[in-house]
Amino acid sequence: MRNIIKKTGLVGGVLLAFLSCSEFEEINIDPVAASGDQVQIEYFINGSIGGAQMDPHIAERVFVLYWDRVGGMTRSGGLTTGSANDDWSSDYYNGYVSKWLRNINAGIDVADQQIAAGKAKEHTPNLKQVARIWRAYLMSEMSDNFGPIPVDGFQGVNPEYSDVKTVYYYMLQELKEATNALDLEVSNPDNALKKLDPAYAYDYSKWKKYGNSLRMRLAMRLSEVDPSKAKEEFESAVAGGFIKVAEENFAVKEVPGYSDYTGVMTREWNMFELSASLNNLMIGLGGVPSADVLPANLHQYIKPANYMGLKYDQNFSTKTNDPSAGFFFDGLHNSMDPRAYDLFKIPGNFADPEFNSYPSWGDDAIITKRNLLIGENNTPKEIDAAFTWNAYAGGDWGKVGAKNKVYGWPGTMPRMANKYRNSSKSRIFFASWESYFLIAEAAVKGWTVPMTGKDAYEQGIADSFAYNGVSSELSAYLTSEDYNRVGTSVSWAHTAEPAPTVSMTYKDGYTGTVGTTTFKYPVNNVYKNGTVKNDLLTKIITQKFIAQTPWLPLETWNDHRRLGLPFFENPVIENPLTNLPALTEGNFMTNSPKVYAQRLKYPSNFPSNIPGGYAQAVEKLGGPDTVFTPLWWAQQN
Repeated sequence: MRNIIKKTGLVGGVLLAFLSCSEFEEINIDPVAASGDQVQIEYFINGSIGGAQMDPHIAERVFVLYWDRVGGMTRSGGLTTGSANDDWSSDYYNGYVSKWLRNINAGIDVADQQIAAGKAKEHTPNLKQVARIWRAYLMSEMSDNFGPIPVDGFQGVNPEYSDVKTVYYYMLQELKEATNALDLEVSNPDNALKKLDPAYAYDYSKWKKYGNSLRMRLAMRLSEVDPSKAKEEFESAVAGGFIKVAEENFAVKEVPGYSDYTGVMTREWNMFELSASLNNLMIGLGGVPSADVLPANLHQYIKPANYMGLKYDQNFSTKTNDPSAGFFFDGLHNSMDPRAYDLFKIPGNFADPEFNSYPSWGDDAIITKRNLLIGENNTPKEIDAAFTWNAYAGGDWGKVGAKNKVYGWPGTMPRMANKYRNSSKSRIFFASWESYFLIAEAAVKGWTVPMTGKDAYEQGIADSFAYNGVSSELSAYLTSEDYNRVGTSVSWAHTAEPAPTVSMTYKDGYTGTVGTTTFKYPVNNVYKNGTVKNDLLTKIITQKFIAQTPWLPLETWNDHRRLGLPFFENPVIENPLTNLPALTEGNFMTNSPKVYAQRLKYPSNFPSNIPGGYAQAVEKLGGPDTVFTPLWWAQQN
């Protein structure tokens, strides 16, 4: 074991995280000197999964302030405007994900030595395969954030950095070998061992399905740059069995308090306001009347169909390609994707038990009345946002924002439901709906899969509806030909493109005059040059995005980098955005990969600590170490 400790850089303090006091007393020796048969792989797996569940410190910085925003789930800011925080990135790279990888590599080393010495337990070979599957996930998380990483790294030596293609080929091979090597005939583990696996309690058949599903995800990531490899790997993985039902989801139970298992969205000062991107996807999608979903006492707030709201174009910025810009919606939308009301809660609806009133020490969430400052004299006009539904683009609102006390106030916008914020749920790393949406995409590409694209697509939606408790609306939803705010419908058979414009009613917020306005669907230039809004792939990724909310923002970021789907609005640019110089007043209506964050920069101490490794990593990246250098699999034209 001394060799293992030396190789992995693990010292007594790390082992303390895996072994209880009673276990050390039983060993009765210095933990650093513990022999290989006294330290078991299951402790390392447990510590690595627990760490990746993310304690509140790193969850806030990476899951919330990076992924949630750039993945389009909650209101944009920070990375979406080109700004990465070096302290957060350094914490994540050096203090967290590297440790999770060191732990899992140490566990694999322990298993290898025990197997070689003939001292392995019956379950040890299987746990080694579980560790390899989990290591592939960790490597994908790290590479998808930063780019080139070491394939043989985090083992106590300065490794060689590999380009992203090499990393992906390695992960796919590891998943293939590990899932094939799992012996499903091995007897069920005892309860003590089961407790050390927070995801599957060492149900090896579920680990095999997760490994195949993860391989499907990673294979699809290559679809735009290496389609033959993507096809080969995907077809092999899907044939091996995949996550099909909710009971097979890779999910880790959250617990209250402050630990690795505390909920990733629990910090009360984070507001989790609905993003404009997600809002535009859900308005009108599926044609389900809000009156069919909401309780009767809220029906009075529902507005007619084809109503845009109150026009306040001097107080709500229009310097963005958000199709809802310039308007305040003074009620609830006539029809809405029914999952919206489960995920986010209506401002002012304090009677809803899932209304989240964080922060508990303030009244930000319960004050719904705010002022607009009108005209040169800044005459205050009170806006009551109770029982309204709005979401706003991020960016720099400049002087327009200074005259608007509504758009930035938490109590005026839908915010994440309490159940997703209070450590009462399980954090999902992979769900059955993702398997089906991946299969649907593969079917559209003509790959060999076990079901039709339509069946897979609709099963993915069904599983998502079941999770959000709205299955009663599924039948009508699946046949809907109604377009959302970006021109996409639900029905698989309905691929007709929307008309470029729609006539809608509105009320002038300044004068009260009722009029009509020409609503224009946004042009998504990064997907098929903006010519398509309602093809099958757009439908699939739209549904996948909504289903992944709120647990998988890294995957929605990945899909948008890979495909340019779904439509994400550009940030508001009333003033130039210092860290987003490619976005200007002359092009803010045009989407481009150049105005969308593609990765995290490496930590600033990387070049000084390991200059050779840093130079190698940047060389393999293929561009400068900035947030706008796309990863290999995200090379959009």
